[in-house]
Amino acid sequence: MSCKHIFVTGGVVSSLGKGLTAAAIGLLLKRRGYRIRMQKLDPYLNVDPGTMSPYQHGEVYVTEDGRETDLDLGHYERFTGITCDQHSNYTTGRIYSNVIARERAGGYLGKTVQVIPHVTDEIKRAIREIEDDQTDIAITEIGGTAGDIESQPYLEAIRQYHHELGPGNSLFIHLTLVPYIRAAGEMKTKPSQQSVGILRSIGIVPELLICRCERPFAAEHRAKLALFCGVRPEHVIEECDVANSIYEVPLDLMKQQVDEKILKFLELPVRELDMAEWNTMLDRLIRPPNGEVVIAVVGKYISQRDSYKSVYEALAHGAVSAGVKLNIRMLESEEIEQEGAAAKLKGVHGVLVPGGFGIRGVEGKIGAIRYARENGIPFFGICLGMQCAVIEFARHVCGLEEANSTELAPGTPHPVISLLDGQRGVTDMGGTMRLGAYPCCLTRGTKAAQAYGQEQIAERHRHRYEFNPAYRDVLEKGGLVVAGLSPDGKLVEVVELKGHPWFVACQYHPEFKSTPVAAHPLFAAFVEAAAAAR
Repeated sequence: MSCKHIFVTGGVVSSLGKGLTAAAIGLLLKRRGYRIRMQKLDPYLNVDPGTMSPYQHGEVYVTEDGRETDLDLGHYERFTGITCDQHSNYTTGRIYSNVIARERAGGYLGKTVQVIPHVTDEIKRAIREIEDDQTDIAITEIGGTAGDIESQPYLEAIRQYHHELGPGNSLFIHLTLVPYIRAAGEMKTKPSQQSVGILRSIGIVPELLICRCERPFAAEHRAKLALFCGVRPEHVIEECDVANSIYEVPLDLMKQQVDEKILKFLELPVRELDMAEWNTMLDRLIRPPNGEVVIAVVGKYISQRDSYKSVYEALAHGAVSAGVKLNIRMLESEEIEQEGAAAKLKGVHGVLVPGGFGIRGVEGKIGAIRYARENGIPFFGICLGMQCAVIEFARHVCGLEEANSTELAPGTPHPVISLLDGQRGVTDMGGTMRLGAYPCCLTRGTKAAQAYGQEQIAERHRHRYEFNPAYRDVLEKGGLVVAGLSPDGKLVEVVELKGHPWFVACQYHPEFKSTPVAAHPLFAAFVEAAAAAR
């Protein structure tokens, strides 16, 4: 069977949830036995989001093969359980870089290089990268909204591709907004009509219209949208805000037979749908049997919730595994610097310090870690969180005053965290960190090894600085346990503390491999430890 394609576009406003909707559709199709791949095409000019501020873009999601990508790929992997790769996210910067490189190499044989056909051909080439004989259905999400100048080449490319594939081989799904105007007491369909009008003006006619809304449609709204948008009434889908969790979205779409309608459009058999595992997970999430646990996340970018999207989701997965209700206390690390850890962390059952870059707020992270260590509160450090744990231990247990990272204090007398050897001489910032999955050997008998249930693992990384091996002996003598190493023994990947209920910190990012039906082992163990500490 040749690969079929679904193209997901958005209209009216951004942040409607195209990524979530695409991921939910991917889940339903996979649970019907189809092999799927997913892709996000982003219109911005950055080659990837790796150099973008978390306040602008949210978290940078890292793939197994070391690509820095859009956070929507996290939704794809968490919902569907598939593994994304470097072909799962293209930006305009990457597309144009490829076109320019080909032009410089003489690849266009003297032709004038233009947006059409050369840029659109490159976009289609990117779409074809997720076609193979192991894929039944490819889902491609187009970033931005209909009418954006930067999105026009992508819309033209998928229009061309749809035409080239022929009937029954692809379809367009358009996600739009049907707002409720409280002052008027009415829902308005006009923004959606105009959004679809933009698409139709360039030759794209959506087969399915998925409408985000605060409250359910009336029959008149569905009829009006169908009439003015050129979509059959049964193909106007209502996507209301869910009550408890984003993981309810697939069930909402399933009730409206969205997956069945898609398969009929693509001329594919409607196979049996198996959602038993997903339903069990949701029931445990919504009705946890074991009470509530309070976990503080002490970060640098707390005001932008998407900055730690995968961390929050992985904590939720750990809570499902432990059967507890999760209450996350989101704390800016600078608040701890100003008000003290005791005041901000009183009553929490666990403390998690996630990654980040730069010196701002680091002393607040260190203060939170010290409070967790001294008071026996379960602690989990990730990336910079691990580095801060090492700094805190060196200063306050081993007596290495002014211990620090050379990233934060280049002149520190005790550089317990230092630049990776492979990073010396690197000047470009984009795509040059230690990225992607690397193997790690866990130490037998440690809490990390117990959590994983194995001693050989592989996890995704995104960092330039590391534990300085010159300080390993003095830190181990103080009670720090090196619980995980690179296979050559040179890089410290995991540290723990002796005599503490649960104190584990890792240089890698385990949050990227957690799913709601299979919580990451470290997150599951951390939440279990926090629940036990109540």
